[in-house]
Amino acid sequence: MNSGGERLADWFDRRLGIHTLGRKYLRKVFPDHWSFLLGEICLYSFVVLVLTGVYLTLFFHPSMNEVTYQGGYTALNGVRMSEAYASTLDISFDVRGGLLIRQLHHWAALVFVAGMLTHMMRHFFTGSFRKPREVNWLFGWLLLFLGLFEGLFGYSLPDDLLSGTGLRFVHGALLSVPIVGTYLAMFLFGGEFPGHDIVARFYSLHVLLIPGVMAALIVAHLLLVVYHKHTQFAGPGRSERNVVGAPFMPVYLAKAGGFFFLVSGVLALMAAVATINPVWSYGPYRADQVSTGAQPDWYLGFAEGLVRIMPGWEITLWGHTLVLGVLIPIVVFPLLLLFIGVYPVLEARFTDDRQEHHLLDRPRDRPVRTAIGAAWISLYLVLLAGGGNDIVATRFHLSINAVTWTVRVAMFVVPAAVFVVTRRICLGLRLRDRELVLHGRETGVIKRLPHGGYVEVHAPLDQARLHTLTAHERPGRPVAHEPPRRAVAGPLRTGRDRTPGPSG
Repeated sequence: MNSGGERLADWFDRRLGIHTLGRKYLRKVFPDHWSFLLGEICLYSFVVLVLTGVYLTLFFHPSMNEVTYQGGYTALNGVRMSEAYASTLDISFDVRGGLLIRQLHHWAALVFVAGMLTHMMRHFFTGSFRKPREVNWLFGWLLLFLGLFEGLFGYSLPDDLLSGTGLRFVHGALLSVPIVGTYLAMFLFGGEFPGHDIVARFYSLHVLLIPGVMAALIVAHLLLVVYHKHTQFAGPGRSERNVVGAPFMPVYLAKAGGFFFLVSGVLALMAAVATINPVWSYGPYRADQVSTGAQPDWYLGFAEGLVRIMPGWEITLWGHTLVLGVLIPIVVFPLLLLFIGVYPVLEARFTDDRQEHHLLDRPRDRPVRTAIGAAWISLYLVLLAGGGNDIVATRFHLSINAVTWTVRVAMFVVPAAVFVVTRRICLGLRLRDRELVLHGRETGVIKRLPHGGYVEVHAPLDQARLHTLTAHERPGRPVAHEPPRRAVAGPLRTGRDRTPGPSG
């Protein structure tokens, strides 16, 4: 006789198909490679962000109404400030555990964006964005794009002198838009800068709209990962039609749970020992002041660098003044990000590649793509240095004009040089692999030939190594015509786990 729990399970299964879905997806196979942890870092950082953000909303007041501060930070007692800044000080000094949670929230945001950028670069260099995963790549790119602005809105909320300086930057960027710039600025700020509505509006975007969209994109992203199955590096027993690894339940689930607590613990440790965004040091925002050495968070530093290295050009056309010194950077900034988003389409078009790909490339086997990615990263780093040109100049006792001109020249020279060098390195590594395949590995044993010459003895590579080095050179039939194979979960076979596609 069935127990009550079994009857309840049967009742749900007949109506929702839970058992069928569980039997199909709980044994889903996940390949085992350290680089797959980058995506998990993004996911777990987002969970920490949501949990800490919910806690902070209980104490934060998103209002720019002025109050006189009387709180735990005595250095600012009696100072007029906005309710937003006063509540941030209360969270930091008067709410039990408030400073730890606030810093945990900020550190998690930095790690979240860093994880997304690194995760996307891993997908870029290994080619996992190719058909049929272009839509999932676009979802990841949208998450990165939204994450940048979510961070901007978040660190603008405290209304301290540093965040206010950032808002002044945003205001100037909006004003530089031809014809409609003043209307955009008035609409966003609710009047003349700084207005009285910007904190409340950013708060709504920061805690409601953007997190909701990002959560939906994350769910869609994960669903597509399950549907398309994980990509994997080439190796013995691995093909375009199977996945070799461990099942989701219980192996991968246990690893993922442990890794979640590891990521959360590291973030908590960072929040406990490393101060970030000490708003009490900056003081409340005043429109007639600018904090010395004001810098945005690292992920927007390259946008600041574009503005700082751009000459202060202005032109007048048909009675309208175009501030090119700001307009050009705010056009280039999204274009740099847009290039990442549309790259899968560009590569497929220029290489005429319409096949499905479920095996990953080694970066050296795609020298042009690897060189493009390295050049983009070098451009990003150069502009990031330009965003801190004043810090570089003061720390190293240099002329700020010399630093600015160096960054201007490097913006064009460095990416080109990195592209050429990276491509040559990839070609050299491929040539070395070819020599290994043809002649085997060096053994260090010297043999004398009958005629008196000497040669080094080479040992043939094992089949596993040989397969890995030559997998990219093996012509394959279209995926639709290959017979399905079983997926291997460690030493166990988990049934048919075919890669879905147009024919699957």
